[in-house]
Amino acid sequence: MAVVHAVATGEAEIGTGTKLDFASLLDDLIVASEKGEQEGARPTIPFDYLSVADELHSGRIKVAGESVAAEYREAGADLAAEFVALLDQAKLALATEGHKPEEALPPIDPDSIAGELGLESSGKNADFGRIRRNFAFANHPDRVAPHLRQRAMIRMQVANMLIDEAKRRALAGVRR
Repeated sequence: MAVVHAVATGEAEIGTGTKLDFASLLDDLIVASEKGEQEGARPTIPFDYLSVADELHSGRIKVAGESVAAEYREAGADLAAEFVALLDQAKLALATEGHKPEEALPPIDPDSIAGELGLESSGKNADFGRIRRNFAFANHPDRVAPHLRQRAMIRMQVANMLIDEAKRRALAGVRR
C-alpha cells in the first residue's frame, strides 16, 4: 500500500524516514556522484604544467650535454636492437613463404594473338563469332586480375581487329 501511495504522490520514504519527491532524490544522487568523480579525478600531487613549461623554456633548468647524449645513445641502441630483431623476423617470414616465380605476361603482339585465335588454320567456313567468344571468355579485362586489365584490354582490341580482318578476307574470298 505504501508503494501505491508513493507512486500516486510522487514521494518516497528513504531509509532515513524523510519523504523526498523523485526530482529531489535525483538531484541528491547527481550531486553525490559529482563529488565522487571530482575526488577521484584530483591528482594526489598537485602539478602545474604551465609553470613547468615556463621553467623549461626560461633556461634556469640546466641539463648536462653529456648526460643527454648518453641517454640518447642508450635509447638509440635499444631501438636499433629492436629494429634488427623485427627485421630478422620479417626475413624469416619471407623465407618461409617461398619465392614465387614472376608471372609471365600474356603477349600483345598480333602474330602470337593470331596463333592463339587459330586464324591461320581457319578457312572460309570458320565460325568467327565462336572464336571471338572463346577468346573473350579467357582474356576479357573483367575476367583477369586487376594488374593485368590494361594488357587484357589491348589483347582484346588486337584480337577483335584480327578477327574482323579474317572475316573480311573470308567474305572477299567467297565473292570471287
